[in-house]
Amino acid sequence: MKTIKLHDKEFKPFISEQQIDAAVTKMAQDVANDLGDEVPVFIGILNGSFMLVSDFVKKYPKPCEVTFIKLASYEGVKSTEDIQRLIGLTQDLTGRTVVILEDIIDTGNTLHEIHRIFKNENVKQLIIATLFYKPEAYKKDFKLHYVGIEIPNKFIVGYGLDYDGLGRDLPAVYQLKTTQHMTNLVLFGPPGAGKGTQANFLKEKYNLVHISTGDVFRFNIKNETALGMLAKSYMDKGELVPDQVTIDMLNAEVEKNADANGFIFDGFPRTNAQAEALDKLMDTKDSQINAMIALEVDDEVLVQRLLERGKSSGRADDADESIIRNRIKEYYNKTAILKDYYSAQDKYFGVDGVGSIEEITERLCAVIDKL
Repeated sequence: MKTIKLHDKEFKPFISEQQIDAAVTKMAQDVANDLGDEVPVFIGILNGSFMLVSDFVKKYPKPCEVTFIKLASYEGVKSTEDIQRLIGLTQDLTGRTVVILEDIIDTGNTLHEIHRIFKNENVKQLIIATLFYKPEAYKKDFKLHYVGIEIPNKFIVGYGLDYDGLGRDLPAVYQLKTTQHMTNLVLFGPPGAGKGTQANFLKEKYNLVHISTGDVFRFNIKNETALGMLAKSYMDKGELVPDQVTIDMLNAEVEKNADANGFIFDGFPRTNAQAEALDKLMDTKDSQINAMIALEVDDEVLVQRLLERGKSSGRADDADESIIRNRIKEYYNKTAILKDYYSAQDKYFGVDGVGSIEEITERLCAVIDKL
């Protein structure tokens, strides 16, 4: 499935034909099991439900009746409550079991009208079945007896649903892309490469938000957020914090800065699984990682830099050469995996990290400006 364009908007693949087929099959089977030998009247609400009703009744294993209705506003009536009239209901439904087949239920306003109209039809029971349901948007108290797929409160098209007339004919479902043109970077560099300094320059120049995993952890633990407490519970036991906890923390940071021009991720990802999780996270924001940029510095230069830093900073891990060399070795072991991951997507860029701060910034900017 590829991204599609309808009128002026882009939509990305969301629910496949196979997923829809499985959901409709299950709903038809569940309704049949519950109704036994009763012959129901299936009612589709036009325009949206024509595809669902057609597929549903083909899968329904027992005798049934089918009809369509349409709700239309009364002409010339201006009121705050848009009372609607029913078109197409000609048969007597007294004592019958009626199953309303809806393509989607979001606010529940249509459902409200259906319940109001059917109150006078003396049906035996009114059953509501919907293929798609948006729990976040639903504001009514009517029971939904059968739900195919719960979805987030995003605008969708396909399988009977349209955007300004187009898209109803699509056999799969697509979700509106709300892409902001972000620049998202993963910044890497061995200890002593000057990554922190460069992240500050890039953040200012491109108006990006710098997300350092270490800072995020410290913030959450210090402020005793739910995620911070969860992370601390693992750390206190000497265990690794699960990737999902870290991703949830990063997600909260991204959400906090939803209108940012982009992000610099620093200290994450460190494994393939984390890189995949980050890709998934950015995809939910209709965005992506544009590049992994790694500062490349010769080991001997790094060792000398860190020993110098150790003299002035008093950091114990910068004063011992064997510890320094071990940290550098560990960095390369971890980065090698990610280099392959991002190279496979043509997103890996190595940048010479030797020279003045300004020279290195210029090299980084040359890469970013071409993205």
